[in-house]
Amino acid sequence: MGKTLVEPDWPPLTGEEAGTLLARYGLPGGAAVLRWHSPRPMSAAALVRCGGTEVFVKRHHKLVRTPAQLSAEHALADHLRALGVAVPAVLRLPDGGSVAASGDYVYEVHALAPGVDVYRDVLSWEPFLSVQHARAAGAALARFHRASASFGLPERPPAVLTGSCAVITAADPLAAVGRLAARRPGLAGYLDRRKWREDLTRYHLPAIREVAPLFPGLGRLWGHGDWHPSNLTWTSAASDAGVAAVIDLGLANRTFAVHDLATAIERSAVAWLDLADTGQAAVDRAAVDALLDGYQAVRPLTRADLAGVAGLLPVVHLEYALSEVEYFASVVRSPENADLAYDGYLIGHTRWFAGPDGQALLSHLQRRADRQPAAP
Repeated sequence: MGKTLVEPDWPPLTGEEAGTLLARYGLPGGAAVLRWHSPRPMSAAALVRCGGTEVFVKRHHKLVRTPAQLSAEHALADHLRALGVAVPAVLRLPDGGSVAASGDYVYEVHALAPGVDVYRDVLSWEPFLSVQHARAAGAALARFHRASASFGLPERPPAVLTGSCAVITAADPLAAVGRLAARRPGLAGYLDRRKWREDLTRYHLPAIREVAPLFPGLGRLWGHGDWHPSNLTWTSAASDAGVAAVIDLGLANRTFAVHDLATAIERSAVAWLDLADTGQAAVDRAAVDALLDGYQAVRPLTRADLAGVAGLLPVVHLEYALSEVEYFASVVRSPENADLAYDGYLIGHTRWFAGPDGQALLSHLQRRADRQPAAP
């Protein structure tokens, strides 16, 4: 959380647990050796070697992910692989399913991603290591969208630790949050203690109203939802490396291409981790331009698309932040982290865009949009 390593929310995977699981997938027998544990606190994951085969195993509590939710992610992964996007293969059980359940947990198993995991130990919101990486990531995101545009599953409904655009595209965003809370008691219990209507009206609604007229012209497709350099592997550790593979479709959903682009900028180009300490967050403007340059070289963007990126940036995190509030408030019952997700993330990020640094970034993006032809 922030810049501080914390204890995981869930017990780590064990060798015995992994070995029992992998036997269900028909992998070679033998003792399972856990070579690496993910430090991410919201699930338990590890690289596991078993009988000469190495795989990636991830375990979720059933309150965080259901088999149906994971199956949608796996269907997207299969679709992308069939169209040439380098996504790790999802391993299948003998009955053809991809999700194993045991007690309160569900499991997924993936083949190893090719490439070098350059950003393995990088914190969320940390920047690209080079502008070349940002440009390569932009091009890879465009290839991802080119393939995901033909994936036909409908939008996934809001849930714990998931992203969407359900609130920001609603005719009445406040009513949409109210309906969401009515269906999700854990979120409702937290929001009942906060002046969320006043907060969203003050910080989020102005941005939503400004970008809303663009929504009808923005084509829907499945986005990755968490396009950060740590969710990519690389052809080498060099500063000019390309993207080798895409990992972690846990936040994937049917949104807009520009929603995914705005998320990519929000995830990697603003130094959010400094905001709590200094009240300021520097912007890596060169990475923003490189990311967009790389994307446009593969999948051209219109003036409206780029205006949409600028318009969405202040609120692109809204739905995921609410889902994070729910996770901390009702799943792991951490009031301190629920407050951090609400005050620092949901409100704090949007509020920053109204300040001088945020306005400078949005103006930069709008100027880029103004220079773009109306059609590609």
